[in-house]
Amino acid sequence: RTMSAASSSSTTATTPDFKPWPRPVVESRGDYRAEAYLEDHVGGRLYSRQRALPRLPVPSISDTVAKFLPTALPLAKSDDEKDSLIEASEAFEGQAAELQRRLVERKEGDMKDSSWLQLWWNTLGYLQVRDPVVVNVSYFFHFSDDGTLPPTPPTDKSLGVLRAASLLHSAARFRQLVGTGELPHEAIGRKEPRTPLCSAAYKYMFNACRVPRKGEDSYRIYDPSLHGHVIVACAGRFYSFDFARKESGEPLPLEVIERRLQRCVEMSRDDSGPSLPMLGYLTSDDRDTCAEAREELLRAGGEKMERALEVLESGAVLICLDENEEPVSKRQASEIFWTGGLASGRNRWFDKSIQLICTKNGKAGMNGEHSMMDGMPVVRFCDYITGKSYGDVAAESSGEGADAGGHESAETNVKDVFGDCAAELAAPGCGVGDL
Repeated sequence: RTMSAASSSSTTATTPDFKPWPRPVVESRGDYRAEAYLEDHVGGRLYSRQRALPRLPVPSISDTVAKFLPTALPLAKSDDEKDSLIEASEAFEGQAAELQRRLVERKEGDMKDSSWLQLWWNTLGYLQVRDPVVVNVSYFFHFSDDGTLPPTPPTDKSLGVLRAASLLHSAARFRQLVGTGELPHEAIGRKEPRTPLCSAAYKYMFNACRVPRKGEDSYRIYDPSLHGHVIVACAGRFYSFDFARKESGEPLPLEVIERRLQRCVEMSRDDSGPSLPMLGYLTSDDRDTCAEAREELLRAGGEKMERALEVLESGAVLICLDENEEPVSKRQASEIFWTGGLASGRNRWFDKSIQLICTKNGKAGMNGEHSMMDGMPVVRFCDYITGKSYGDVAAESSGEGADAGGHESAETNVKDVFGDCAAELAAPGCGVGDL
């Protein structure tokens, strides 16, 4: 899907600070009810209708059959097939009566305070699935080109760095609205009162990461008031830097973000640094193998690796700078945004909730981890961040009186996420050192 520019509203000076969460990190097992207390804690317009949502109904068997037959009958290749379909449909209501009773009982019993489907959907449909998330689960968007980027890149940075900086600036704005609850909830319908839509999935959008585990994965979300950093992947290495103020979520000036992104590019080209395996590949395998790889990383790296993984997981989003890629066609770009293509699969961490991807020539897209969040919230996020061009963001950043001075230098602020683990990963007996 190609995302085009759309109108977007910006935060205002009255946007409140983030409310610190009761706990710094929450680990979800797929049941939205377990994290619903965060909706009450954050409050705001985003979660104002959560307790008034219509319940997901259990369709009657007769209604289901009535919809099924007109769809299926045209596919029958003979009168015998038509007769068989009609006969099977007539018998189905009696055959399925016990299962229907159990569904209704589930809706009115164990799941009376939620959707009867959501826990099955999140676990059986995603967290328990053992196939690789790449291709099988993850999805991607291809953003429209940004016509305000310069026709030729500046001498000191690529068009991809410029595009990434503007997307990060806008992502910080949207994160600010979500984290404070100031984003209006969505609603459908042409007539008032419109039907509100559930906002539960927004909690899993930022500072979030899927965690591979044997049999069934989990999903971690981190308190945004404690983490103002973003993760950057470049040439298969992972870096972190602050892109927003912790307490308020206010984005740092565009120029500061650009400098820090460019510093990531420079560090990725420095062969004098520690030699590290291409750890991003580990997130593209089947889930049990991913879980084994994570266990081996923690065994080999100990507390240093535990801290490094926490930094990566708690980053607001992951931005992938594919400085080796210059796609021209939509197909070329789509392969890069969906899987990393033939050359950039190492430059991903497919467990991160949101990966924004920018190529050297300024093409951009997004890859999403599907398990706890998809659909309209992600489309809304992408519409928002593509609704402001690089030129718009540059004007906004300068118009706010933003001073690029007074902030830590890129050399000080940008950190190599796994840099302190190099010796442990290179040690004899480490099972990931040959990647």
